[in-house]
Amino acid sequence: MPASDTSSSSSRPPPASDGPPYSGLLEVDESVVDDIVTLLAERQRGMVLNLVADLYPADVALLLRRLPNAEARRLFRWLPPEMGADVLAEMEDTVRAALLEEMPPDAIVGLVDALDTDDAADVLADLPDEGVLQVLPDLEAAEDLTELLEYGEETAGGIMAREYVVIAPDQTLQEATEAVRQSATDIDEVYTAYVVDEAGTLLGTLSLKQLLLSAGAVKVRDVMDADFISVPPQVDQEEVGRVVQRYDLVSLPVVNEAGRMMGRITIDDVVDVIRDEAEEDMQLMSGLTGEEETVDSAVQVSRGRLPWLIVGLVGSGLSGTVIGVFEATLQQAVVLATFIPVVTAMGGNAAVQSAAIAVQGLGAGELWLSDAFERIGKEMLVALLNGLVVAGLLCGTVAALGMGNVMTLVSTLALTMLSVSLVATTNGALIPFLLTWLGIDPASAMGPFVTTLNDILGLALYFLIATALYL
Repeated sequence: MPASDTSSSSSRPPPASDGPPYSGLLEVDESVVDDIVTLLAERQRGMVLNLVADLYPADVALLLRRLPNAEARRLFRWLPPEMGADVLAEMEDTVRAALLEEMPPDAIVGLVDALDTDDAADVLADLPDEGVLQVLPDLEAAEDLTELLEYGEETAGGIMAREYVVIAPDQTLQEATEAVRQSATDIDEVYTAYVVDEAGTLLGTLSLKQLLLSAGAVKVRDVMDADFISVPPQVDQEEVGRVVQRYDLVSLPVVNEAGRMMGRITIDDVVDVIRDEAEEDMQLMSGLTGEEETVDSAVQVSRGRLPWLIVGLVGSGLSGTVIGVFEATLQQAVVLATFIPVVTAMGGNAAVQSAAIAVQGLGAGELWLSDAFERIGKEMLVALLNGLVVAGLLCGTVAALGMGNVMTLVSTLALTMLSVSLVATTNGALIPFLLTWLGIDPASAMGPFVTTLNDILGLALYFLIATALYL
């Protein structure tokens, strides 16, 4: 299937392996950005292009992100078409959309036609609907791209490329080698040849190693790997990442329900997926939407963060309400207020520890929903052991200092530490499983909602125990 692959990994040879990374290449830093801005202002096109010629496309994309909008658009318009296409594939979505915003449709067509279909689909997804309608009919791969755009951006169908090497099962390896050689002129990243029948059904795969080491007269069907791994186009990209990671794949075929070959996903795309999913999980754990980017405007950032801040505000108000309800207990033993931060910190830390392991296990596929009770049981045992140690340390300190009514206070704190440790750890382990069952990213279990919930429960337990012992 002829196509042109102009990904950044193939547009320029890598640095020499016996030298430092990027040896002899210009590094993008503040001084380079300042120089480029000055040259752009002076319309020194030749000097600018000489500078960026020493950069990888990924570095040019970084440079464009650091430039003011007007200068970034000017530099991008000056880039040679092939480099412009490479750079376009490396950009963040928001930066790419801003650069393409005022570009004429025919210029966009030239850039998109130079890309693999998976990168081209990403570019089209960043355009407004009317822009896609203007550009799509004039593209060489319009039919393939129309199909790709029907899939979600975060599915196997959304990240697959339609360019791949096809061979027939009855070909000899010599004939297959020639087919690969001819396809390689248009497809730079060739890891595997896919064996399909006349109906397009995927029958097996043939690695380049098999192709090179077997006798030329041997039939493809006799050496192909019929026990291949594939995914349907609807599967989530996170699952694609897990499959590639688990089975050490460099290329993964995508097939439909009938087994017909639809495309392939290569390791470079999977690396991007793993990175994006990790960044999303980190943001969810911090109480963000999982979609915030460094180039977002202040309004966009605020809109993503504010809902969780409001959740935290409401939760803090509820925590204050819990304290207010037990005002009589506090008046009876003011010393109890001293240990409120200890109780909330204990609950929060215990919950985060157990939630982190559950989220990690669920995300990697090492834990299943059926493992929920076993996991919770183990976490409760850990909580009991840790709670006993923490309670012993705290109560020993209180007894040594002779704070308040020592025996009553020590009993209150000991029971509280054990109870809060058990409840918070159980919540931390349980909620990721519950969210997974509901189809929600389990990383949300480490956000402000859950930590605030543990604060409320911890304070309620603390004051209920204190009320029982003091009043």
